[in-house]
Amino acid sequence: MRYGGGSGARAAAAVVVAVLMTGWTTGCSSEKPAQAKVWEQFYCAKLGSWQDARNAAAGAGTGDGQGAGSLASDEAASSGRSLVAAARRLDREGLGDGATRVLDDTTNAVGGDPEAERRAVSYCDDAGFETLVGSAD
Repeated sequence: MRYGGGSGARAAAAVVVAVLMTGWTTGCSSEKPAQAKVWEQFYCAKLGSWQDARNAAAGAGTGDGQGAGSLASDEAASSGRSLVAAARRLDREGLGDGATRVLDDTTNAVGGDPEAERRAVSYCDDAGFETLVGSAD
């Protein structure tokens, strides 16, 4: 007597594989929007942190390259790099319309472009994370 060698067993195996694949891909598609929101929230939190660090550096002044001004400037630079990395993640994942624009705007904002910063803040406003960022004034 043979077990599992008939065409019925093959058909059953094909059905199981099809159900698993359908469930798996459906599960993935339902998780992507939730993950996208997490990445957007992370980006907006980084934008807010960079704004705070940049404003602290501007308030502390650069001084003689030592002390509070230098630390604040270093923190702003570090926050800027983290912010650009978060924008790259949005770009890499292709989130939203114009994710590449968000990366470009973020890079330009960190470089001192106030219009680019306004667009980045607007992205966070539109994503529902307006409380994580400051105004771009």
